[in-house]
Amino acid sequence: MANRSSEQVSDAIPDMSSSDTIVKEEEEEEVVALSVSERKLSWQKLRRFDSLDLESSKLHGHDDHHHSYAKEKKWSVILHLAFQSIGIVYGDIGTSPLYVFSSTFPDGIKHNDDILGALSLIVYTITLIPVIKYVFIVLRANDNGEGGTFALYSLICRYAKVGLIPNAEIEDGEVSNYQLSLPNGREKRASRIQSKLEKSHFAKVFLLFATMLGTSMVIGDGVLTPCISVLSAVGGIKEATPAMTEGKIVWASVGILVCLFMVQRFGTDKVGYTFAPIILIWFAFNAGIGIYNFIKYDPTVIKALNPNYIFQYFQRNKKDAWISLGGIVLAITGTEALFADVGHFSVQSIQLSMSAVTYPALIFAYIGQASFLRKHDDLVSDTFYKSIPGSLYWPVFVVAVSASIIASQAMISGTFSIIQQSLSLGCFPRVKVVHTSAKYEGQVYVPEINYLLMLACVGVTLGFKNTTKIGNAYGIAVVFVMTLTSSFLVLIMVMIWKTHILFIITYILIIGSVELVYLSSVLYKFDQGGYLPLAFAAALMTIMYVWNSVFRKKYFYELNNKISSEKLNEMVNATNFRRIPGIAFFYSELVQGIPPIFKHYVDHIPALHSVLVFITIKSLPVSKVPADERFLFRQVEAKEIDVFRCVVRYGYTDVQTEQESFEKILIERLEEFEREQRRLVKGANKVENEDEDEKGFGGIGEAWKDGVVHLVGESEVVAKKGASFGKRMMINYAYSFLKGNLRQTDQVFDIPRKHMLKVGMTCEL
Repeated sequence: MANRSSEQVSDAIPDMSSSDTIVKEEEEEEVVALSVSERKLSWQKLRRFDSLDLESSKLHGHDDHHHSYAKEKKWSVILHLAFQSIGIVYGDIGTSPLYVFSSTFPDGIKHNDDILGALSLIVYTITLIPVIKYVFIVLRANDNGEGGTFALYSLICRYAKVGLIPNAEIEDGEVSNYQLSLPNGREKRASRIQSKLEKSHFAKVFLLFATMLGTSMVIGDGVLTPCISVLSAVGGIKEATPAMTEGKIVWASVGILVCLFMVQRFGTDKVGYTFAPIILIWFAFNAGIGIYNFIKYDPTVIKALNPNYIFQYFQRNKKDAWISLGGIVLAITGTEALFADVGHFSVQSIQLSMSAVTYPALIFAYIGQASFLRKHDDLVSDTFYKSIPGSLYWPVFVVAVSASIIASQAMISGTFSIIQQSLSLGCFPRVKVVHTSAKYEGQVYVPEINYLLMLACVGVTLGFKNTTKIGNAYGIAVVFVMTLTSSFLVLIMVMIWKTHILFIITYILIIGSVELVYLSSVLYKFDQGGYLPLAFAAALMTIMYVWNSVFRKKYFYELNNKISSEKLNEMVNATNFRRIPGIAFFYSELVQGIPPIFKHYVDHIPALHSVLVFITIKSLPVSKVPADERFLFRQVEAKEIDVFRCVVRYGYTDVQTEQESFEKILIERLEEFEREQRRLVKGANKVENEDEDEKGFGGIGEAWKDGVVHLVGESEVVAKKGASFGKRMMINYAYSFLKGNLRQTDQVFDIPRKHMLKVGMTCEL
């Protein structure tokens, strides 16, 4: 275990008052400038520095986007993951041919060449957004293999000090996943942007708000995808059985959706291998039928590759053409799953499966449907099923229903991933995250979210009963997420990748403009079902805002009322204290200083264990923290007893319940730290009296044998007297409801109940 406590600081940093919770700029720069080679100190100097009171310092992280964050994998593994990804990632975008043309022309086709204009829009939209933007650009913005809105936000938080909680530490920058890069010619521009972000409180709040909005929209997408996909596929049975009424179709769809959510607990690994062959067959049917229709009806539709037909389409239809973009955009629904689900697979596997299978199959499908419509433009409302050759109807129907079920899997998996990320970054209430695969990292299942998604899907399906209004809502959710992703990506290009300005301008002018046009079109249908994803987003953002806001207020309360090391010595040396053999683990969220709840504990129980360890579970803005870099120890200068600070650092995709006992791992790491401190003492001072030199050391193992107690700080938060009505509602009712109905600390971190003692106090915020 490397020694993390040997920062070279000449004088001890005193405890800071509430007005001085952040170290001065000059002190920060001095501390950060210290190199590892300068950290060889004598034991006397080491003892003078109590880093327990060290406040957050500037961390100037860097990144080299030329290096892939995904772990190098053998081609056999990449091919396996690519096969799995077909069943998980592309079910949504793969079933879009079921409803795109019917949604684009809800009132029928007015001019035959409008089919060419729509086809041209579809082909170029699929090429521009899913392929060029996501497969070849956005996937490169993964955070050590993880994707999604929070992955982008974590990258920004790592390279600019934009987090709203000052819990960054100098040692965080030593974690290997920070990936430092060498400066280049565009460093000055990046530093200027970084400085502006760090100095602007509005920018910090806005970034967090945008992240929450994107997350909420992705979850909303996870609700709407199953509804529209299953209803569209099951509705096709009316072609063969007219007696199948709308009500029966709706209830059949509800039954299918319930079954889908019930199998989620088996995990992405098993579900992926089950679904992938079906989606492959689905793509084969789409491509084959598309080629058949292209040859049989109108091979001249290939001229739609000329973008001039897009301009002619808008010239003929004007406002109606702009409104129809809300149907065109449904051709790229589920695209965000390419990025959100990359943590379940790998960048290479997603790129391979999209380029080799999904993209060509979709292009053939839409070209074939356009060829069919050129001869049967009156059948646009049922384009997909009408264009199927009669002998293939039932096989295609069965596969279509199966594929629509699978389509839901893409955004469900993405929702699980993004909930896990937001949970780790303190932006979502505590829920259980189950890692379902020991073979492939990043595959998770969240039981509470799964059941909530199921209830929401059933409610939307029963409420809307058809795909028209759901399609309007669907488009808003899809384009909103894409636009936010582009906004974050531009910031990453400027500040982290340091991309050439001409490329950034080109990206904004082409992809950014296209997405804004689509966004304006889908918003036009706000009152026709488009309000649904915004309502979902509002509800989710309220939950996330309440949780994050009170979490930050509580953190600052503890930071401003922390106990100094001097006060700790006074408390320890008080004559009325009893000494108890054993170890006490005291959990809190505070990274700097001793939490005020400790004083509340000793005021009521005047007894202290021989070894006291303050433990903070902390998430870093990286996807994973290597196991050998997870535990960060410091020793607090206190007489008579051993007092340690332990920060347990996790990435936002790390498992926080270890296979081994957390208690056992912690003790082993603490003993390693103790042995290293002993070596430092011997090497630095060469003290003759070894007994005196080792005072305060050597008692961890013996103390463990005497017993362990886990003291969990459970602070009750209430609004202080005179607070506004809104603040009282948020703290006293909304936050308390969320905290009381979700998992407690001991459940999240697997603390043994028979060794646990909860210590509560009331914090007035």
